[in-house]
Amino acid sequence: MAPEVWRGTVEVEAAESVFDLLERLIDDYPRNGPLLPLVVLQAAESDRPGVLERRVREIVHFVQKAQQPRGLLSKLLEDSDHGEGPYAGAVARVRELSEHPWENQTRSQYRPFTFPRSRLLSAIEQAASEADDAVGRRPLTTADRRARLLARLAELRWRPGASRRIAGLQDSIRSALNPSGFAGAIFLAGFSVLLGAAGWQTAMGVGVGAFAAFTAIRWLARKAPPLLWLRHASQWFATTTFLAPSAARPQTGEWSRWRPTKSWETIQGRAFAVAEQFVAAESRTESEERAKARQFYLELRVLALLEDLRYNFRPRSLDLRRRKRTVPPVVFLPHATATNGGMLLLRAISNVRSRRSEVDPLLVLAAIPATEALRPRAEPADGDFAGDDDEQPSGPYARYEQWVVNLSVGQSPSLAPRLPWILWLPLAADQLRPRPVQRSTTRIRRTATRVLWSRTGLGVVLAAALALGSLANVRISHHYCDGQLIGSNTDSVWLPDRAGHKECIGVATGGVLFAKRSGLELDGSGKGVTFAKVEQAVRAENATVKSSKKIATIVYAGPLTPGNDSAKKGLEELTGVYLYQHESNSSNYEVKIRVLLANGGNDMLNTTAMVNSIVRLAAQDHSIVGVVGMGRDTDFSDPATKALARAGLPVVDTTNSGSYFAKSYANYFGLAATDDEEAQAMLGIARRQAQQGPKKYSVVLSRKTVTNDHDRYATEQRRVGTNMLREAGFVPNNSQSYELGENGSANLQGPVAAICSAAHVPDALYFAGRVEDIPVLMDQLNQTSGCSDKQITVYTGDDISKNQDTVNAPNVTVYYTSLAPMDQGKGNFYPRARETFQELDAQQTAAANPWYKDKVFASGQIVLAYEATAAMYTAASRGGEAHNAAETWGNLRNVMIENMPTGTVTFTGTQPYQPQDVHGIDVIRVWYPPGKVEASSRILCGRGSGLRTPKLTELNCPSQ
Repeated sequence: MAPEVWRGTVEVEAAESVFDLLERLIDDYPRNGPLLPLVVLQAAESDRPGVLERRVREIVHFVQKAQQPRGLLSKLLEDSDHGEGPYAGAVARVRELSEHPWENQTRSQYRPFTFPRSRLLSAIEQAASEADDAVGRRPLTTADRRARLLARLAELRWRPGASRRIAGLQDSIRSALNPSGFAGAIFLAGFSVLLGAAGWQTAMGVGVGAFAAFTAIRWLARKAPPLLWLRHASQWFATTTFLAPSAARPQTGEWSRWRPTKSWETIQGRAFAVAEQFVAAESRTESEERAKARQFYLELRVLALLEDLRYNFRPRSLDLRRRKRTVPPVVFLPHATATNGGMLLLRAISNVRSRRSEVDPLLVLAAIPATEALRPRAEPADGDFAGDDDEQPSGPYARYEQWVVNLSVGQSPSLAPRLPWILWLPLAADQLRPRPVQRSTTRIRRTATRVLWSRTGLGVVLAAALALGSLANVRISHHYCDGQLIGSNTDSVWLPDRAGHKECIGVATGGVLFAKRSGLELDGSGKGVTFAKVEQAVRAENATVKSSKKIATIVYAGPLTPGNDSAKKGLEELTGVYLYQHESNSSNYEVKIRVLLANGGNDMLNTTAMVNSIVRLAAQDHSIVGVVGMGRDTDFSDPATKALARAGLPVVDTTNSGSYFAKSYANYFGLAATDDEEAQAMLGIARRQAQQGPKKYSVVLSRKTVTNDHDRYATEQRRVGTNMLREAGFVPNNSQSYELGENGSANLQGPVAAICSAAHVPDALYFAGRVEDIPVLMDQLNQTSGCSDKQITVYTGDDISKNQDTVNAPNVTVYYTSLAPMDQGKGNFYPRARETFQELDAQQTAAANPWYKDKVFASGQIVLAYEATAAMYTAASRGGEAHNAAETWGNLRNVMIENMPTGTVTFTGTQPYQPQDVHGIDVIRVWYPPGKVEASSRILCGRGSGLRTPKLTELNCPSQ
């Protein structure tokens, strides 16, 4: 049984029956539903000393004193002089209900009430008053008044009382530490879990930081404009039919969660209409317009109040507040008269309730003088509330039941002569005689739902969280590269590669390192520079620019899993990115470079997951200006570039030679010559060979694309090779394809045997494979009968500069194109790069002469990554200012950087969705001179990057 919380004496006989009625209405609220009247007490007759009226008021005070200790959310509206008549008194009472604390806010069943709709109207009131004061007597047009009002609302951030910062901050702190609230429960639960998982020092540090962040965010949210169209108050304001007649146009009544602009226009239009009505209502000039405006505005304020109360009792909410709040809020009006606005307020509540279909939980107990009637009418006053008294039941609760029965018809305007929501209780003189009776009240019972977001519920949650924390920590650490129960780094995850081994995929942020202790190192003058050293150098460079005000963050995306086949490519490209980062940040440039590493895995087969991580991170970090790298053409390259375009991120590609990217995506900028350009560059040589002597035969040998390979490069090379040989005039043999063995090496014995045993052994072979397969091809051509004694020309699109010494077949001449025409460039890139290698603890090795023949640069991947980073940075720092990704994307079309290792890096003059004809290219021949035991190589022709002439399709290349 609930404990007794109050005991007192009823001094008036009628008080007992009124007490019983109110207690039944309050306690039966969960069963009877929110059908609550405005209970009005009135002495049936008046006496000159006013004793009877005073006893009626005492009944209201008695009920209030008895109910208040129970924990009931209530409000006592005492009589006060508002100075300007009934309207001012009624509006002031509404404001008191919505802007001041209710009794028992801290001891009630659930948290205090919130009044967002009423606060919105208060903000419009404040803005209208201040804007009107600023105008003075100068006449303004409607447009000017609207502009002034909206400007003032913007200054107030659509919040009343913009100076209440301390109170808002205190409220935020209380919310963060209140375990009965959702946010407080989560905060304390997380703190306790962290205390058990990571120790008190970490828990205290994270807890203080989280508390400060929550408090700041909540405080800022309170100061932010409330009229975001998705807020409940905004939706109500934009859609309530109460304001529909005041709209300037029918379109101003539109609201949609999917159309913020139209919704915002609706809210602004209605705010101006409400402000106009408020100003008219506050006018000191008596007029019919003022009377209408006052009626409108008072009922609008009452409507907002009732809607706020109804929302505080809404049945479907995450905190289940309707199940926790089992009693209605009660307003006590001990002295409601026509002059103090109390009766006007009762009339307004009844009118609003009759106009709307929803019911609200507000219960009112009021007392009015015997000489007053709620509305002036021609009929006798005794019928104003509930008809003739002779027809009404005698007891208060019986009258309540009769009121419920008559309510439906009572709300019909054509049938009801009275205010339908008023439950009038006339008290005869004999009912008001003194008769002391002892009464008591008990505390309001709380439902079992109270354990949700409560201290009890928090204890259960903590026990479960601590029990499952260890298991969850293990599971999370197996999913994220830097995963833990609290504070997991979600930017990188563990995913299987083609062989089923786990590799860390995504963006390396926080403490994630891809290389760690990897010993993979560069060649040539870079020997001794390991993967781990370069990655640590990039991090150190990022740390030095952390405090800079102007930062451009560039994401390098490549194969960065140490120990896999393509890791050497990732190391070289990452080195090129670092070389430019170090060089730029060491200069006096205002904008500094920060580099983030993104791993697409072995052979970039996990590109999709990597790009998803980049896109998510770019949405949070607006200093990210674009992506460099993406240098391998797989089945995932196409959708990955599309996803980056949708995210507004440009891509400056390093070594990807796919012809379709620039024609398909406006955000794609490639530095390497495309497959089509490579084939066209060798077309003149192939045509001259095909025209020498009798028919010349050719064959295309390509790497087979298997299910788990996803290598699109071979497919593209097969296409361009077939077209090039056909256009040159060769007679095509049946094309051949080869697979990779279990150890990853090319299985070429069968395909080469088929080529060499054909009726016409080919004079030309287009190799659509990877450079790492060239040594095996040479061995097979040199050893297989039919080919070993025939002069064969091999054309290939892949850059074999780093593997020229593997052309060990004397009867084979190889023509290929280089990724980076490094003989075409100028500047001091190569000596500066070698100095940087020394800083990274490279071993002392003799520099090659010329510099670009150093083995560390042979593949061209360091050079192209350096140039890609330079292009992205130049676009992101144009004019000495840090630009965002969208601006960088646009600036890339105007980039022109001279004296680069391959010439001039530029995209000037290129058009979106058109081929980019500014790539540098060299055509190189590798052959065995007569009598020589070592292969020789020679650059036959080429052009530097940035040059449009000579055209690649018109290169005058000698074949010798």
